[in-house]
Amino acid sequence: MSYVVPTETRIGHTHLKVSDIERALKFYRDLLGFQVMHYYGNDAVFVSAGGYHHHIGLNTWYSKNAPPAPVRSAGLFHVAILYPTRKDLAVIFKRLLEAKYPLTGASDHGVSEALYLNDPDQNGIELYWDRPRDQWPFDAQGNLQMVTEQLDLEALLREAD
Repeated sequence: MSYVVPTETRIGHTHLKVSDIERALKFYRDLLGFQVMHYYGNDAVFVSAGGYHHHIGLNTWYSKNAPPAPVRSAGLFHVAILYPTRKDLAVIFKRLLEAKYPLTGASDHGVSEALYLNDPDQNGIELYWDRPRDQWPFDAQGNLQMVTEQLDLEALLREAD
C-alpha cells in the first residue's frame, strides 16, 4: 500500500522571491491587507492574515533588483489565497477596482470563484473563496466536476456593499 498524506495536512506558507521589499509590501500589505509580522533584516519580511507567524514570506536573497522570472519556465504558477466568504472576495475585488489594479482573469470553477492577477514581480496570485462542499458539482458517479466558466463580476461586486 502506498503512503497517503494525512487529511489534516495543510500548506503552511509560501515564500516568494521579489526584487524590491517595499514595492512588494505596497501590494501585499497596503492593497491586499496582510499584516507585517516580522522583518528579517532588510532582505525579507513575513506577512500574515490573523496573526499567524507568516502566510507569505517575501525575500530578496537571490532576487534583489532582478527582473521577473520568465513566464515560459519551470517554477511557481500561482499562489492561491483563500477568503472565508464570497463577501470577503467581493471586498478585495472592490479594493482592486478602486486601485485600478489589473486582473489577468476571473473564473467560476463550480467549487469556487476566483480572481487572478500578478503581483509587482509577476508572481501569479489567485484570490478565491470556496463554495460550501454541499454545493460542489458532482456527477452521478460521485466524481467532482470542476469547470472554468466566466465569473459574474457585477454580481460579485454587489456583494461588497
